[in-house]
Amino acid sequence: MHTRQEKMEAFGRLLDVMDDLREKCPWDRKQTNESLRPNTIEETYELCDALIKEDNLNICKELGDVLLHIVFYSKIGEEKGAFDVADVCHKLCDKLIFRHPHVYGDVVANTPDQVRQTWEQIKTKEKDGNKTVLSGVPDALPSLVKAYRIQDKARNVGFDWEERRDVWKKVKEEITEFEAEVEQAYSNAEQVHALGDSPHPDSATIEAAREAAKQHATEEFGDVMFSLINAARLYKINPDNALEHTNQKFIKRFNYVEAKAKEKGQDLKDLTLEQMDAWWNEAKKLG
Repeated sequence: MHTRQEKMEAFGRLLDVMDDLREKCPWDRKQTNESLRPNTIEETYELCDALIKEDNLNICKELGDVLLHIVFYSKIGEEKGAFDVADVCHKLCDKLIFRHPHVYGDVVANTPDQVRQTWEQIKTKEKDGNKTVLSGVPDALPSLVKAYRIQDKARNVGFDWEERRDVWKKVKEEITEFEAEVEQAYSNAEQVHALGDSPHPDSATIEAAREAAKQHATEEFGDVMFSLINAARLYKINPDNALEHTNQKFIKRFNYVEAKAKEKGQDLKDLTLEQMDAWWNEAKKLG
């Protein structure tokens, strides 16, 4: 590993390269905060992909791409006379010191839970900090991650189940409601034509009923998801990571099924579900 001096020199080299690119490269010179934003989102997801796979080679590479964007935005801020990378670093350090009074002050917190108990209260005391408990949750977060963060922040101020096992009653309640009420809503929509007020309801009436059923289904399913995310949080499972692991597992197994079909000279669309299930079970045994 590198020394502190070597690390500082490496960061200085990056700043020099950024200065060169901003001055001499037509593409880099043209970029703005707005134009870079989509790339930043993409690079962040690529980093997340490498992290979930524990691919150290690509973690290092993708961290570099994300760091480039941080330096790039800081350079644009400097050109506007708003801030530079030193301001970014100092603001971060000031925030970390303020939020860790158990390290830099006289507050006692010997466990992660003790630290988290005062975390939200500390943040609301910051200058320009969050004015409400949930205001620190970005609107643009993916919904699954957002739900987890909302619940976690509420938990930090005591709004949570007293016993984690109590959450299962809520989960079962929401699933039961989804199964019963949503099926009834769709059933009603499908019967509009036969049971409508008029002998021949127009297409707009039928479509409105279907849309109402879909909206009801969406709301009920959202409640199921929210309750399951709550359960995951209470059992210290990150639902986003859990779902991504399942995504990767499904991709691996489905790719195996597709490869076996090609090996047999068959098209997936021509296979029966039983044939695909047999290869799927083979893939499961392989891990």
